[in-house]
Amino acid sequence: MKITYHNSACVAIEDQDVKILCDPWLISGEFYGSWAIYPPYDFKSSEFEDIDYIYISHIHPDHFSIQTLSSLNKKIPILIHKFHSSFLKNNIEKLGYEVIEIEHNKRINLKGNIFINILAADNCNPEICSKVFGCGLAEKTFGSTSIDTMCVIDNNEQVVVNTNDCPFEIGQNAAQLIKNHYKNIDFLFVGYSSAGPYPQCFRYDEKAMKSKKQDLIKKVLLQTESYLNLFKPKFYMPFAGKYVLSGKNWKLNSQRAIPEIDDAANYLQSSTNINQKNSKCVLLNQKSNFDISTSEKSEPYLPVNANDKSSYIESVLSKIKYSFEEIEVGMEEILKLVPKCYQRFEFKRKSMEFTTNTIVLILIENEKFLAIPFDGSGWRLISKNQIKDYSKYVIMTLDKRLLYQLLKGPKFAHWNNAEIGSHIFYERKPDIYERGLYYCINFFHE
Repeated sequence: MKITYHNSACVAIEDQDVKILCDPWLISGEFYGSWAIYPPYDFKSSEFEDIDYIYISHIHPDHFSIQTLSSLNKKIPILIHKFHSSFLKNNIEKLGYEVIEIEHNKRINLKGNIFINILAADNCNPEICSKVFGCGLAEKTFGSTSIDTMCVIDNNEQVVVNTNDCPFEIGQNAAQLIKNHYKNIDFLFVGYSSAGPYPQCFRYDEKAMKSKKQDLIKKVLLQTESYLNLFKPKFYMPFAGKYVLSGKNWKLNSQRAIPEIDDAANYLQSSTNINQKNSKCVLLNQKSNFDISTSEKSEPYLPVNANDKSSYIESVLSKIKYSFEEIEVGMEEILKLVPKCYQRFEFKRKSMEFTTNTIVLILIENEKFLAIPFDGSGWRLISKNQIKDYSKYVIMTLDKRLLYQLLKGPKFAHWNNAEIGSHIFYERKPDIYERGLYYCINFFHE
């Protein structure tokens, strides 16, 4: 089997006359324009005409990239997990693709001697993956949401495991099922970074920001080690969550808890926590490949040049405009949407039986805040000097044009994608995470 790396979680896996493309994100600008690809990817749709199947792990735009899929051949069938919700399936079909849903942990033959097995990553907890809003279905118990998946591709001899965005704490049960069935893992794709808004979008002083960044980097790499200790693969590649922030928030790049992939590889190769020292780390350039049978790369790997990267971000990517910056909106237009948004939000809050003394304060403009309580007392508009009246709050600051899109609903913008794109800034008092609060705010839209 041969592995070709393209970008982030996008890889191609092929054997003989079968080629599967995983999570194709090959055009910059996802998450409303803030996520860019570095090094810049030279995308040519003609180079993907030989793809037999596309595997989409989940709904996030760096895995389900509408821009990229719109440019690929619609005759290629797309493989997904059979989720409880048909949201992903419906959105793929809108692009003109045939969707093949695969039951959890059911190994099926695709073509020739190639098999695929897709497993849901259950018990999703946004706190674990450093997302704020969370991205699955809201439910009273905050249990299984099956937002992400991992997959196994094999040819009856060699086995490739793709863990995608699944943190070990979330995906360990599914991972153990894989290990129980596939004794020897030849190649493992494993995450090495956290792609959420934390800590760069939170109000911390310089010392605290640095400490929280390093703590999260260490936490994620420890989870990477856990996957390596479980699977003991012959080869592995750190991947996924590889992006840079563009546009007006480009300066946040230095505060993100995302190490360079070269640094992550060096850490893993020298770690004393990994039991299987026979595992070899593989790093590939864009469009280069690795043959599992011969252990050979198509070309030598070129490490990232930090100076070139910083220069490109500042001189090119910083000038990119976000998609919502093209519209104009005033406070009156925003406030017209609020009553229906609050009604939907309140219905969801009551159905989940969630209450808290914490109040959400969303800045609209001119130091005017939309105050959203979680006790059924109704929304209100307050001024900045009234914030002192609340002992517990979460302040959310974002571009009012994006806020307008969020209030109009998921067809225009989604709260989860806005926070992953680093478009929302937070100040919490006290600095604690209340999962139900963010789940409910996810439904604050028309």
